[in-house]
Amino acid sequence: MEIRNEIKAITAKYGWSYTDIVAALNERHGRNDSLQNFSNKINRGTLRYSEALEIAEVIGCTLDWAKKEQEG
Repeated sequence: MEIRNEIKAITAKYGWSYTDIVAALNERHGRNDSLQNFSNKINRGTLRYSEALEIAEVIGCTLDWAKKEQEG
């Protein structure tokens, strides 16, 4: 799954719009990022890992690395 589809699905699942996320990120981190900039990063696939962590934190999730089950 592409990162943009994954972020869109997860945020929608938990009832967050991109507008709400940008507002929460700006408030939490004292920034003034635009919705357009946020959307562009997601659509282009240029979102940094640190930004993905921030999004997860805002919507009340974590990003976890888990070992894949071995096939066979």
